[in-house]
Parts: sequence; structure tokens; C-alpha cells
Amino acid sequence: MINRFFSLIGSRVISFMYFLGGLVNLTVQTVYFTFIPPFKKDRVFEQAKKAGYDSLPIVALVSLFIGFIFALQTAYFMQRIGSEIYIASMVALSIVRELGPVITALIVAGRVGAAITAELGSMQVTEQIDALETLASNPIKYLVVPRFLALSIMLPLLTLYSDAIGILGGYIICVFRLGISSNMYIKVTSEALFYKDLFTGLFKTIFFGMIIALVSCYEGFSVQGGAEGVGRATTRSVVFSFIMIIIADCFFTAMFYFIFP
Repeated sequence: MINRFFSLIGSRVISFMYFLGGLVNLTVQTVYFTFIPPFKKDRVFEQAKKAGYDSLPIVALVSLFIGFIFALQTAYFMQRIGSEIYIASMVALSIVRELGPVITALIVAGRVGAAITAELGSMQVTEQIDALETLASNPIKYLVVPRFLALSIMLPLLTLYSDAIGILGGYIICVFRLGISSNMYIKVTSEALFYKDLFTGLFKTIFFGMIIALVSCYEGFSVQGGAEGVGRATTRSVVFSFIMIIIADCFFTAMFYFIFP
């Protein structure tokens, strides 16, 4: 039993190190080919539409209800101390600095990341990626770089959209449920937010987009075992993306805490 336990732990560690090494290798190659012509702008725009424009409805829906819920939960305590007016500032700061970037990244990882892994995994199983190499087309340049650029660009834009919808959700609750005037809500929100708050939230999302693209593409390229393997790779892609996004968010939050106290 002890031998099996340590064997299982060892195999997990080796598997994780193999994953980490492959991900680093893919990252280096992707960054390198990003700056090597020819530049496939049409493919970048196509992926940007899939990652950004097509995600607008689900991001808006989730962000709106996040604004509702956060305003109501905050009001539960603030009403007890007679400070309802500060609900607006708490909602704005929490959404812009933390909730907006992280929730948007998790939505995109679950929706777009899973689709990327399934698409590339199907291409791997049907040997379409091998066919690209036979035709002298680099799979990383052709498949990974457009998705890498599209997610790195679109995730900050989606986060801005998410922030605005989330603050709108807080506005609706505060104005129509808690009796705070519209002008007062807007004034308190604008006074509470600074450029550094917006910057710290958006800066993280660039790296969140890179994480989603690289993890999804790596798992897609690593598919083995037919349709069942595609399903396993899609699951791993979403799980690993979630974990790495949370770890990256923790790192950047701690870093900005000391840089912008």
C-alpha cells in the first residue's frame, strides 16, 4: 500500500513536470513565431470574433448578476451601520480590481478554451496537424499564434465590458431597491475609482488570455486516444486554466499591493 501511494505521488509529479515543460516550450515557440512574418491578420480577427464578440452575451449576463448579488450582500451589512452610500464604491472597486477580470477570464476559459482544445484535439486525432507539417506550414504559427494574440487582446476588452455591466448591476440595485439617488451613486463611484484600479485589473487579463490560449492549445496538441481523448483533454484544459488563472491572480494581486499600496 505504501509503495502504491508513493508510486501514485511520483507519477503525478512526473506528469505535472512533463506538462509544465511542454507548456514552457510551447510558450517560447509561440512568442518567437508571433514576431516572424508572414502575419495572418485575417486569422487573428477570426479568432478575436470567436473569443470576444461571441462571448459578449454570457459575459454580460454573468456580470450583471454579479453586480446584483454583490450590491445586495454588501447592503446587508452596510445598512446595519447606516453607510448605504458606500455600497457604490465597494461594488465599483471590487468589480474593477478583482471580480471583473477573474470572472471574465473563467468564463472565457470555460467557453473559448474548451472549444480550442476540442477543435485542435479533433485535428490531432484526424491527423490534420500532421498534414499541415507535410505542407510546410508550421502548426504553431498557423494554429496557436492567432489564438494567442486574439485572447491576449480581447480579454482586456471583455473585462472592460464586464466591469461596466457589473457596475450597472450595482446601480440598478442601489437606485431602484435601496433608494440611493442616481447622481449620488455615479458621484461616489467616480470618486472611488482611480486609474491605477483600472490598470491593475486590465493588466492581469493580458496574462490570463495568454494562459487560456497556451494551455488550451497544448492540451489540444497532446490529445491521444480518439474521441475519448478529446474529452479528457478538454476537461484538463479547463481545470488547468482555472488553476493557473487563480494562481496568476494571486501573484499579481500581491505584486500590485506592494507597488500600488
